[in-house]
Order: sequence, then structure tokens, then C-alpha cells
Amino acid sequence: MNTLLSIEKRNAVLSRMAELLEQERANLKSINQQDLSNYSGEDLAMEKRLLVDDAKIDGMILSMQQLASQEDPVGVERFHFVHDNGLKITNKTAAFGTIMIIYESRPDVTVEAGGIAFKSGNKILLKGGKESLLSNLKIVSLWHQALEENEISKDWVEYLNYNRAETQAFLENPTQRVDLIVPRGGEQLIAFTKKHATCPVIVSGRGNNFVYVNQEADLKKALDIIINGKTTNIGVCNALDKVLIDSNLPNWGDFATNLVAELQKYNVEVLGDERFSKATNVPQIENEQIWYEEFLNYKIVVGVVNSDEEAIAKINNYCGGHSASIITENNAIAQQFMEQVDCAAVYQNASTRFTDGGQFGLGGELAISTDKLHQRGPIGLQHLVTNKWYIYGEGQIR
Repeated sequence: MNTLLSIEKRNAVLSRMAELLEQERANLKSINQQDLSNYSGEDLAMEKRLLVDDAKIDGMILSMQQLASQEDPVGVERFHFVHDNGLKITNKTAAFGTIMIIYESRPDVTVEAGGIAFKSGNKILLKGGKESLLSNLKIVSLWHQALEENEISKDWVEYLNYNRAETQAFLENPTQRVDLIVPRGGEQLIAFTKKHATCPVIVSGRGNNFVYVNQEADLKKALDIIINGKTTNIGVCNALDKVLIDSNLPNWGDFATNLVAELQKYNVEVLGDERFSKATNVPQIENEQIWYEEFLNYKIVVGVVNSDEEAIAKINNYCGGHSASIITENNAIAQQFMEQVDCAAVYQNASTRFTDGGQFGLGGELAISTDKLHQRGPIGLQHLVTNKWYIYGEGQIR
């Protein structure tokens, strides 16, 4: 069991990490260029996630600074009760112990997820993807430097340079205690982790988010929100994949035509259900299975529904449980939609791209959970804790 480091020690390491990232900025970018040139895949979204540029480094530094300034999430009293017999019973937040993070291609996760886990009093095992190995090893060396300069064991941040078979063996029979595993990445990575892990897993990462344009929508808002959700960053789980249009929207065909024209300016491949396809001449989807897909690409599917109930049912059937937004000026309908749609984040008149720990005021996130236990949506510092009961007595027996 790791002895909990004082909050001063934890903050000192995070602040030092921010300084080291700034000092090593040029080195980090050139090492990342080696990872990029070694990467030979065709996956545009993967390449975007792999890149470390000045903006990404700025984000890493900011996340370390924000984490260092946040309240300690460990030891927070959540419940207090005095028994009739005088027992004083308190429940407080506690660190998990050791958290393993399995992720693909994103060196910034090595900084941010590592920082969130460390600040919440946990040892971190980082299992990154082979495509970002050099960048990850460089960042882990900075973690180790920050720890050692503060006279703390390097064991608090450990990098597992394992291939698939070694990872599977570790999940099935860990060589050290692991209390929680968080896979961040595509559905295959998540399925692989859940299948082989012997401890709790928080599922994170699958998007397939929907926007529903209700009959009382402001069409300018609708257009801006759809374009933003689809085109600003295709490689993230809060990007938009599906749009539903209410057939009771006056002149919905005109809006549909306008929407296609706008999306095509960004080279988005637009597919439609039968009604949308007939109205706009875009290719029709081949089967209903496509409604389940997360694209992570310049691709979108648009369908037409006859009622709010049909939209809600369709979203609940196909979405990934991540984010859904209704565009409407009718607040009562919006509230009904938001209560009935089964997603971690539900919106009225805003882009799904905001589902993010930083944007929600959490100061970054370890992952975005589409599970319902133990926390849903962005998992921030405050959520990366379990709890523990403290009972103070004077000889009471039951």
C-alpha cells in the first residue's frame, strides 16, 4: 500500500513538472517528430492525437498548474453521523492506491492523466501505445526528474512498455497490485481491457454523439452547432456523428439542403436515411447498423424523425451514452429531452464538443466515462477517489 504523500509534496511535483515541460519544449517536439515519422498508418485522427506541438505543450503545462492549485481531493468529509450510543461515524474520500491507464497515441495523456492520478494520491501505471513510445518515455523521464528532485520515489509514476501479449498477461495476472484500470481509446481497446482485466474498469472513450433539431429550433444556432461538433476536431470522443431533424420543422427540406452545402464546404461526407437522401440527393445509408458507428472522420449521417419521442428513442437505441444535444427554443421540450435521453451529458442549444473536464470546470479529466459506476462523464480529480469510514468509539459494543 502506498503511503499517502502530503498535499504539499504532491503539488510541488506538479509545479515542477510544469516547469520541466517548458524547459524541455524543443526536445519534446523533436522527439515527437520521430514518433510521427515512424507512424505509417492512414488514420488521420490517430495522427492528430499523436502530434505534440506548442499548443499541446501549453495545454499540458496549464493542466499541471491548474492541478497544483486545486483543493486536495483526498480526506474530504462526505458524511457525518453521531450514533445514539455516542459512536462518531465519518465517511471521507480516500485514494484508490494504484491506477493503470491504457491509452493510444496521445502523449498529452501521459501528462494529464498521470497528473490527475498523482494529485489524487494514487500511484500510476501508464501503458501507452507503441506509436507514441518515444514521446511518452521522454515525458515519463520528466515525471521521474520532478519526483526525484522532491525526494519522492520514481515508483509513483511507472511506464509499462508492453506489447499486446504482455499487456494481456499483466491484466490477467498482475505482477503488482492494481486497484482500478481506465482504458482510453477505441472500442477494441476497451473490449480487450474489459475481457482480460481482473479488477474494476472504468469504460471511457466511445462517442457517437447526436444533435436533434426540434421543430422550434433557431436554424442559425442549429447550423453553427452541427458544423462545430463535426468539423473542429474529428479525432475526439465529443465530436458529432449523427443529426436528427424533426419533420415538423417548417420547410425542413430547405434547412436540410443548406446543412449539406455547409458540411460539404468542410469536405464532410454526408449520408442520409431515405427521406433525407431524397430531399438532398446525398447517398442513402446502406443499412441501419451505421447508426451505431463512431466515425472519427469527416463523415456524418443525417435522418428525419416525426416527433420528439421518436428522436429520443432513436438516440437511446444507437448512441454511445456520451453526449446528445437538442436545438430548440422551447425550454419545456428541451427539459423533457434532457431528462429522457440516456447520456452522460445532455445539452440544449450547445455543441457536444464541450463534454470535457477542462470545459466543465474540473481542470482536465482522466477520462470521459460512459459507464454509470462510479462516476459518469468527465472524470476529474474529485472523482478519482474511493471512500473510507472512520468510526471513533469509547468502548461501545453491539
